[in-house]
Amino acid sequence: MIVGTEWLVDATGCRAGALCDASLLRRVCERIVMELNLQVVGEMLWQQFPEPGGVTGLALLSESHLACHTYPEYGVATFNLYCCRARPEWPWAERLSEMLGARAVKVQAVERLFIADIFPQLEQSFPLAFAKKS
Repeated sequence: MIVGTEWLVDATGCRAGALCDASLLRRVCERIVMELNLQVVGEMLWQQFPEPGGVTGLALLSESHLACHTYPEYGVATFNLYCCRARPEWPWAERLSEMLGARAVKVQAVERLFIADIFPQLEQSFPLAFAKKS
């Protein structure tokens, strides 16, 4: 059973100025949240680092989390989105190219699995941990 999907995103060749712009990165994350119909719990947190550093953003989602880290000195932005409910694939390459000037975007989608499906013999060893509703 899949309990969630985690997207690991590496965008390279981004404009250095875009990667230092906390308000632009906030808009990128707001667009992700809006277009995927995600729910932010509280406020998204942001940290602007002194030059030549970038920006880090973190949102607690009712579905899990969204994080963004930028490295303007390398032209790199990384994103991590974990959702415990099925979501369509977001057009990472198109959006990050448009908003950050990314020349290349690598996306890895990792399905997170419930361990009893991988190792069914564990279910017999730990019956209370894998109790099923009847």
